[in-house]
Parts: sequence; C-alpha cells; structure tokens
Amino acid sequence: MKQTVVFIGAGNLSTHLALELHKQGYPILQVYSRTVKSAKTLAGRVESQSTIAAKDLNAKADIYFVALKDSVVNEVLSEMNFQNKLLVHCSGSLPISVLSTYSKNTGVLYPLQTFSKTREVNFKRIPVFVEANSDENQTVLLEMGRMISENVSLLNSEKRKALHISAVWACNFVNHMYTLAAEFLEMKDIPFEVLQPLIDETASKIHEMHPQEAQTGPAVRFDENIINDHLEQLKEFPSHHKLYNSISKSIFELHQEKKK
Repeated sequence: MKQTVVFIGAGNLSTHLALELHKQGYPILQVYSRTVKSAKTLAGRVESQSTIAAKDLNAKADIYFVALKDSVVNEVLSEMNFQNKLLVHCSGSLPISVLSTYSKNTGVLYPLQTFSKTREVNFKRIPVFVEANSDENQTVLLEMGRMISENVSLLNSEKRKALHISAVWACNFVNHMYTLAAEFLEMKDIPFEVLQPLIDETASKIHEMHPQEAQTGPAVRFDENIINDHLEQLKEFPSHHKLYNSISKSIFELHQEKKK
C-alpha cells in the first residue's frame, strides 16, 4: 500500500508533482492553499479534498509535501500540527533544517525543472534530488522518487543550493534574455519566432560540447565595431544598454582567461 499524501501549496510545482504521484497510485488526501480556487482546482484533478484553513489540515496522511514560496514556509507551517509525520519540502534553496521545528521526520524531494501549470512535462526525465534526516525517511523518499523519475540521487542542502543557483542562471536568467529580445523585436515589428531556430540550436549544442566552447558572437572576440554599434542602438533603452555592455565584457573576459 502506497503512502498517503497531503500537499501544502497548489502552485506550479505542487500541481505537477501531485498529478504525477496521483498517476503512480499515491492517494492524495488533501490539498491546502491560501486561495479557494487554487486548492479546489488541484484537488479536483487528483480526486482529493481541499482546504484553506490550517486548522482543518488532514491529520491522517503519511507524508506532507510543502511546495510554497520560501518566504512564507515558516508562517504557514507554524499554524499546522504534523504529529511528527514525514514532512518534506520541494525547495532548491531551503535547507532541510527549516522543517525540524515542525516534525521529527523531515526530508526534501527536489525536482530540477521549470514548471508551468498549463504545460505538460515528462517527469521520467526530470532529475530528482532527495535528502532526509534518517535512513528510514531517505528510503521512503528514494522509493517515491524512483516511482516518478528515472534519475534520482541524494544531495545535501549545501550542494542543492549551489544547484539551484546554477538553475537560476541556466533557466530564469536565460528566459529573461528571451523576454528582452522579444520586446526589442516587437518594437521593430519583427516576430520573435524568427529567433526560435537559433535558440533551439544554441540549446542543442550543449548536449555535445561544454557551454564555453559553444559560445559564439561579437563578445567572444570583442568585435568593438559591432558591439559599439549595438550599444548605440540601445541608448534609448538604458537598462538594456547596461546589461548588453556588462554581459559582453563578462563573455570576453571569461574567454581571455581561457587563453592564459
């Protein structure tokens, strides 16, 4: 018999993890969220009950998954009683120790992926990282992780934070660059779609070579004529101008170091 689960949080990560565990046969007893709509929507998709009241948290679950914004974790958990059941967070940046106040049995199950509620993902391909405060809890989470992913490993809090920082660089910051590129093209009446083959090839190359080797463009060789021309065009957008200049210098300096 699979462990019963309660989800605290109904955002992007909770939605995908709850759906995947539900698909694998884990009974989801309840979904808690601060908003009625979010709680009911996810609960409906995993055949569960919903609540927005901490006092009504189901006390019969085996595992409680916490997938909240880091800044509200303590505020929300302090209102709840977990009776020393297994309490697990899904954050890349929070240490496992943040849970020790609320239960004697704690763990982390961290799927390394970007999630959007409206977009399906193949969970089997997502790296999942596990940490626990006892061998018994570790075994439970490793087994659960292997039910949903083909890539499950142990990782402590310090290394998970480093991984999360790298993920921000590789995902969130890169996507921000897409946003800036899209905005600039829209102002010039050019569709963003024309960049998609370039983006796809750039992402594809790093499966075959180190990112530093895959780097191309004027900044690598510090082609001042091109860079200065681009900066001139960006003068009316001060924040874009500053970012372009800073990143160009960073690329050039990194590749100069490589030559030493």
